[in-house]
Amino acid sequence: MQKKIVLFIFLFLNLYHYAQAQLIAYKAPKGSSLNNSFFTVKVRQGGHQWQSLPTYLATVANVVNTKSTFHATSFSYFDFSGTVEVSVTYNKGAIKSTRIRPLAFGINPKVRGNTLIFSLNRPRNLSIEVNGDIFNNLQLFANALETYKPAVSDSNVIYYGPGIHQVGFLKVPSNKTIYIAGGAIVQGRLLISNAENVRVLGHGILTQLPLPNYADKTASIPSNSSRNDQLTVEFSKNVEINGLIVLPHKYSVLIGQSAGLSINDLKSFSYEGNADGIDVFCSTNVAINNIFMRNSDDCIAIYGHRWAYYGNCSNISVSNAILWADIAHPILIGTHGDTQHPDTLANMKFKNIDVLDQHEHQIDYQGCLALNAGDSNLLNKLQFEDVRVDDIREGQLINIRVMFNGKYNTSAGRGINNVYFKNIFYNGGRANPSVILGYDETRTIKNVVFENLQINGKVITDDMPGKPSYYKTGDMANMLIGEHTQDIRFVPSK
Repeated sequence: MQKKIVLFIFLFLNLYHYAQAQLIAYKAPKGSSLNNSFFTVKVRQGGHQWQSLPTYLATVANVVNTKSTFHATSFSYFDFSGTVEVSVTYNKGAIKSTRIRPLAFGINPKVRGNTLIFSLNRPRNLSIEVNGDIFNNLQLFANALETYKPAVSDSNVIYYGPGIHQVGFLKVPSNKTIYIAGGAIVQGRLLISNAENVRVLGHGILTQLPLPNYADKTASIPSNSSRNDQLTVEFSKNVEINGLIVLPHKYSVLIGQSAGLSINDLKSFSYEGNADGIDVFCSTNVAINNIFMRNSDDCIAIYGHRWAYYGNCSNISVSNAILWADIAHPILIGTHGDTQHPDTLANMKFKNIDVLDQHEHQIDYQGCLALNAGDSNLLNKLQFEDVRVDDIREGQLINIRVMFNGKYNTSAGRGINNVYFKNIFYNGGRANPSVILGYDETRTIKNVVFENLQINGKVITDDMPGKPSYYKTGDMANMLIGEHTQDIRFVPSK
């Protein structure tokens, strides 16, 4: 009897799991910009029939010498629960090597001819790279199932179903939900200004870029600013952005003088000059989670005053982020502020971050984790935990400076205090020396702690084995610790 009960429970649990498992593969709208040259992508569940996924076109940037070049990369997406099997066929010839990043996920595909196959049992954002090609690669966004789908008939919802929608410049009022369904492409810009209780949701694509294969090529997207942000949130509160893929003309998301924002499951590509991912100005209580940002300028930048935005920045969190800076910084804090009425940028936490690349020729703009206090800003109480940095092409692991940059600043910063780095891992040999530099005797850097900093597997501590007594610990970490700094410590795990 007991064996029958156990067998019944086992069968019930398996049937329940099977019933809960789902796979949603969206068709590309007619007229989409696709990139079928490099990859054919399929997915299936439970040994069922393979379902084909569209491979969309995105453009990414590279700088060769001092000239920008552009490459056609690919991305695909689907939603699922349970376990799925993914098949990626490389259409350009033989597979000599493969790499699926972030490497921390530990995904090692099986290669059969010119096809690689692997399984996923949880949502993942991935870069699939064949034969070392990081430009003509495949970004695969394996999403969780949506937990909320509004009704088309809901008067509080602006609903965009599968297909292409040209909306131009849309100002979103308070208490509205914008829903962009999987299989939809919305061509236009969204402005949330002086509003509250706004949601922008869905697994579709939001873009400003032209759709050359679409029948209506006459639609234009008017601009109300020089930045051309794809999605602007300003002077607003209680705003949620969740699930979108963003292909901007220039910038992806601007947050200005706002409070109570949530950004979750955002994916972004950009390739033009000054094309940041997420920029935060003078805002509080901003939570950013589960993002994939591949940008041709800063992936995430946090500032004080600029333009019409005034005030401090505080209580900012970034977690579970994959950051790929084809140019400039993965993370930058502090450049812009208000010299006349100084700002404080404080209480920020970055956790579980994978940096796939930085490629920046200009020395002034290097640093995967860059804390650059300018414009009389004070940076205080910043924490970075569980950050993994791949072998970046050109840049620095850490850049902490109180600085004056005549191109962007009207004064030097006030200082940088109380910065805590825990479990920072860099594996590679191409990074330039990191930098920690104050400005003068009153504009200093104080109390910076590195706990369990690992460079190529070696733990860097003040009392590490093999460090000569006359060496600074920074010498062991390929790090210049210069003038006007104090209490810079390297400690083992507690």
